[in-house]
Amino acid sequence: MALLIPLHGIGGRGDLPVPLWLAVYSAAAAVAVSFLALAAFWSRPRFELTAGTPVSWLTWIVDARATRWFLKVIGLAALALLLGSAWFGSSSPSLNPAPTWLCVWIWVGTIPLSLLFGPIWRLANPLRTLAAFVSRKTYRDLPDGIAYWPAVAGLAGFLWLELAYPDGSEPLVVAIFVTTCTLVNVAAGIVYGPRWFAIGDSFEVYAEVLAKLSPIGRDDQRRLVLRNPLAGLATIPQEPGIVGLLCLLLGSTAFDGISRWSAWTNLTGELSRTGHIAVHTAGLLAAVALVSGLFVLAARATGTARVRAGAVGNAGLPGAFVHSLVPIAIGYAVAHYFSFAMFQGQEGVLLATDPLGRGWDLLGIGDARIDYAFLGTGLIAGVQIGAIVLGHLTGVVSAHDRAAGLFRRRQLRRAQYPMLAAMVAFTAGGIALVTAS
Repeated sequence: MALLIPLHGIGGRGDLPVPLWLAVYSAAAAVAVSFLALAAFWSRPRFELTAGTPVSWLTWIVDARATRWFLKVIGLAALALLLGSAWFGSSSPSLNPAPTWLCVWIWVGTIPLSLLFGPIWRLANPLRTLAAFVSRKTYRDLPDGIAYWPAVAGLAGFLWLELAYPDGSEPLVVAIFVTTCTLVNVAAGIVYGPRWFAIGDSFEVYAEVLAKLSPIGRDDQRRLVLRNPLAGLATIPQEPGIVGLLCLLLGSTAFDGISRWSAWTNLTGELSRTGHIAVHTAGLLAAVALVSGLFVLAARATGTARVRAGAVGNAGLPGAFVHSLVPIAIGYAVAHYFSFAMFQGQEGVLLATDPLGRGWDLLGIGDARIDYAFLGTGLIAGVQIGAIVLGHLTGVVSAHDRAAGLFRRRQLRRAQYPMLAAMVAFTAGGIALVTAS
């Protein structure tokens, strides 16, 4: 995006506290050693049947009618502010808060929000609320085989605007995109009922997948529970659409890193508008295809014939191991967008004081400026590497736990070698992407 992409990695590129080669080798070695330790001492699944501890008072508060309506009002107000600023505010991306609110506060902010509070997006989702205003006694059945593909398609459109379309940060583009998503999802919610949003609303599906790694979740009786986050991760549906969603997230983040390499910008900097769109679209598709191919091949190479009967769901072995991609996707996102969120997120506050570009100062902060000095480059680099390594270590643990339930003990280590190779490649590649210039 014209305004946002250059800000994604402020201060974090090429400022490693250790040499790049040492960081890459050390991180890859940490993933490999952790796998060997797991293979030696972890032979039975531990997370599949972990229910968590019910928290009755928290369930009562969250499920109270007043709480539900409060969250709905917050969601509707946020949507109204976003659309109002996008449609009626300044036409300049540098003066309109809507692009920053969408790409920082919502897109990036969903990560900590979901990890800390669990599946809260569903309760505040303004699109659910708008669809619920049109009450119906019956709804149409969802089409067979639809899975999560509508959410994948919507997310692909958002990421294409962010990473391939040169005017993606223009307020008018943001207004059209958000309005279109709102109309499509609300209409589908009216026709198919609340079930639509669980598979068709890109941002809700995205938030729900992230929330699986939260220590707060729901049990079979819909009670809020405190749980091991990896136990929640193990409950991710084994559907092809989820595989596509997570591979899309990983591949798009990888392309975001590639598109900021000096070699890439030198090659594409003089392209025409049409050429820019074509080349960046091709690059985005290639990055997603590469990540998807590597993960799917690694998962299938474990050997379906060795899997215990009935242990694999609708998406085969890629679906069985797809939950291990969630912490990796989070690690990649934190590494790529940490500095961007810390700096551009401040801009969202500064612009909020005059959301319509009328010369207002509603918050009394008209003279304030972004503080670029509160984060050092060494800290940013440390967060980048730490997020990627921690994400991959968590992914290795969750994948091994699933494998322990799929394979017999004598086959367990050998079956996981292909997935280990993919994890090591993702780790080394991720660190290279966020640090190379």
